[in-house]
Amino acid sequence: MKAMILAAGKGERLRPLTLHTPKPLVRAGGVPLIEYHLRALAAAGFTEIVINHAWLGQQIEDYVGDGARFGVSIQYSAEGEPLETGGGIVKALPLLGDKPFVVVNGDIWTDYDFARLRQPLAGLAHLVLVDNPEHHPSGDFYLSEGHVRDAVPGVDTLTYSGIAVLSPALFDGAPAGAFKLAPLLRNAMAAGAVSGERLPGLWVDVGTHERLAEVESLIEGKH
Repeated sequence: MKAMILAAGKGERLRPLTLHTPKPLVRAGGVPLIEYHLRALAAAGFTEIVINHAWLGQQIEDYVGDGARFGVSIQYSAEGEPLETGGGIVKALPLLGDKPFVVVNGDIWTDYDFARLRQPLAGLAHLVLVDNPEHHPSGDFYLSEGHVRDAVPGVDTLTYSGIAVLSPALFDGAPAGAFKLAPLLRNAMAAGAVSGERLPGLWVDVGTHERLAEVESLIEGKH
């Protein structure tokens, strides 16, 4: 099973850190965010990884290289113009092949065990969900008997973690160019084709300086 790390965002809320450094290379605990993913994916048995990039993307290639020092093989999907999550994945599909693959947002930090994802995919997608963080109290979806459903009033929700297994078939008929992933996921949910799980450990969406500081304190606490 291949994995894709989404690393094309500009990280505007992390300025000035991201003016000259791409967000996945911002350091937490002295280590670039993307390196945590690479080491965790390698430890979980993923050896073929695709990384997309746009903003300052050459820096990512220069730092990560071919992946050999992390025990993986890396291919890059360079985007001249950012294509958002859906468009970025579609552009990378030729590198990902015709089997389900893991997708991880490059700007999260987690101790999740990616080996949990190495199992057959029943539908079009499998999402890892987390308890709603303070910055997103309304959540995105809810879990019902292993299936992910779109949020409805009166039902407790969870937030999409930025970790998923996706089938290439999810993107059948998708347009070229920039588009978001969420509408495709919601269509698949309506068809009962999205499974899910709740992330049991630590997770932070490193979107702001405050949340970067939170990751730093979590890393210190683990040592």
